[in-house]
Amino acid sequence: MSDRFPPGFLWGAATSAYQIEGATAEDGRTPSIWDTFSHTPGRTADGDTGDRAVDHYHRMREDVALMAELGITSYRFSVSWSRVQPTGRGPAVQLGLDFYRRLVDELLDHNITPALTLYHWDLPQDLEDAGGWPARDTALRFAEYATLVGAALGDRVERWTTLNEPWCSAFLGYASGVHAPGRTEPAASLSAAHHLNLAHGLATSALRSAMPARNQIAVSLNSAVIRPRSQDPADLEAVRRIDDLANGVFHGPMLHGAYPSRLFADTASVTDWSFVRDGDLRAIHQPLDALGLNYYTTSLVSAGAAGSGAARADGHGASAHSPWPGAESVAFHQPPGERTAMGWTIDASGLYDLLLRYTKEVPGLPLLVTENGAAYDDKPGPDGSVHDPDRIRYLYDHLATVRRAMEAGADVRGYYLWSLMDNFEWSYGYGKRFGAVYVDYETLARTPKSSAHWYAELARTGELPEV
Repeated sequence: MSDRFPPGFLWGAATSAYQIEGATAEDGRTPSIWDTFSHTPGRTADGDTGDRAVDHYHRMREDVALMAELGITSYRFSVSWSRVQPTGRGPAVQLGLDFYRRLVDELLDHNITPALTLYHWDLPQDLEDAGGWPARDTALRFAEYATLVGAALGDRVERWTTLNEPWCSAFLGYASGVHAPGRTEPAASLSAAHHLNLAHGLATSALRSAMPARNQIAVSLNSAVIRPRSQDPADLEAVRRIDDLANGVFHGPMLHGAYPSRLFADTASVTDWSFVRDGDLRAIHQPLDALGLNYYTTSLVSAGAAGSGAARADGHGASAHSPWPGAESVAFHQPPGERTAMGWTIDASGLYDLLLRYTKEVPGLPLLVTENGAAYDDKPGPDGSVHDPDRIRYLYDHLATVRRAMEAGADVRGYYLWSLMDNFEWSYGYGKRFGAVYVDYETLARTPKSSAHWYAELARTGELPEV
């Protein structure tokens, strides 16, 4: 197998607005659900918030120059909905849009392809107060927001993503409650999942009406790789149930125009799905130009009482509430192997399985790895440099796996490292570092780690450097 990637392959890095921007009360921005959640005692580690984050809002040009220095060819960022449309309704705030206009111009000036995500979990608090994602109206408001951003930036941004990891928005936000808005309502989580699907479909249609036809629209799913603890039929059935809740609940409507055939029966004790209306599936099932896949680890399940394992299986923090409505008969187990600082098992083979799964499921649809990376306990050495050999090994193994999947027929067009730099890691606060660039949270100084220089060499040559 060749270690060389084809010309034109996108060497990207990814971030999200709430995790890096800061400036949460400037230029008309109002609170999102993550502002409210992080300011609620006990919700985040050490009470950390994104109020300042890494101050990207004021250091944007410095950060783009750093991307160029590191050879990044595409930057995946998200727009803060409440910065652009503070209440989730009405006209755009031009000062908010101006920040993203400046960011896009700066990226293009440095020959970096912008890749814009409309939603990375920061719903305007006003919309949550009106019902949030379990309310149908939120999907309609999202389509209006998509139109505003598409009209403002569609002339210069050609790569668009509607939603990032809607599973987390629905099930961590409304079932387990470990993410904003912190609700623990299983029925609401399934309604949220449907309305996120509807939001994706309506926004896709809205973007196509508001932007040039050349622009490409995708969605980024954190599709789970679920493995059985044994080949016992009961364990295989547990895999099927979780696959429907982790994957099929989103890719079914989005890619195939239908929910999994047994999902409604599996969750009948939770909801009757009466929120699905005639015409919804047609609205959701819109043609896409690419599919984004976010991958970090695998899941191991068996039949049995769910217990606390199911609450931790998402890898985003412990909760007494399960993020898997209707799957009380499934138990989760820690897969064997080395782990990152998040406690996630390292298993690059899962990425291979994921890429080949979608190659077979939606043949002809280009794929992008829109997030992949690892958290480690990075610390500067006496000379101020930050060496992270574990992350380099992680990246090497996963990128070699991407190349192997391409040799097997997967049409992978790009890879986005998570993350460009250390940042606010949601409920974990600032305690987990995913960045290729180290951030001193006191001074906000940026220091590229060894992995950043390794990745820069890869971006420059298109060939995996030795580890």
